[in-house]
Amino acid sequence: MLVKNKSAVITGAARGVGRATALALAKLGCNVAINYRSSQERAENTVREIEALGVNAFSIQGDVRDDEACRHLMKEAHTQFGSLDILVNNAGTTQFIPHNDLEKVQTEHWEDIFSTNVRAIFQCCRAARPFLEKSGEGEIVNLGSIAGLRGIGSSIPYAASKAAVHMLTVSLARVFGPTTRINSIAPGFIAGDWLTEGLGDAYEDVLKANAEKAILGKVSQPEDVAEAIVSIITGSDLVTGQVLVCDGGALLAD
Repeated sequence: MLVKNKSAVITGAARGVGRATALALAKLGCNVAINYRSSQERAENTVREIEALGVNAFSIQGDVRDDEACRHLMKEAHTQFGSLDILVNNAGTTQFIPHNDLEKVQTEHWEDIFSTNVRAIFQCCRAARPFLEKSGEGEIVNLGSIAGLRGIGSSIPYAASKAAVHMLTVSLARVFGPTTRINSIAPGFIAGDWLTEGLGDAYEDVLKANAEKAILGKVSQPEDVAEAIVSIITGSDLVTGQVLVCDGGALLAD
């Protein structure tokens, strides 16, 4: 897809990979709706950066765990831009729980992680479907993780949720064709404030360990993952239902 003059919705786009993806698409001439749940100031700063690039943008608050919020988000994007061509399901959450500490995993952890990481993606895709079909060349990219391929990561519920994202991508790709392509991106360790907050004092040591383990000797920055997402959107129109790994070769190291 040529994204110039197209319109995109990115969930969880106030920071990290979502923000980097919004800016990457905007630099190619794409209008972007910045969804956020609580980071209003960051979202508005991102909007200003995008507008400075000469394209249209707006921020919209909404918890994508709420189906009505998903429907409102897609409708509002279509109303403001006149079309909706691209959806990047980036919003996600986790709990940092050692995998061997099974007793620490509570029911609410499963419910929160799966409602945000899996059900919200389904709801956003469903809400966007009529607008993407109207576009005739819709693109959806879902944020998975190598945690969903290897059963690693911040917690067992998180790994399970990302495996579910990968399979959801395959199932929806069958449903949304031929008008819309749906693929997933599977990053490894991503440097930034999300993991800084989650890992606390252990962050630098974990970052170093992951970089040393990766074949390419480094971990991803948000911009690296954004470039991979954009490559799916702007690449071959015959790729759908696939998972693209972007991890510096971490999967190959074990």
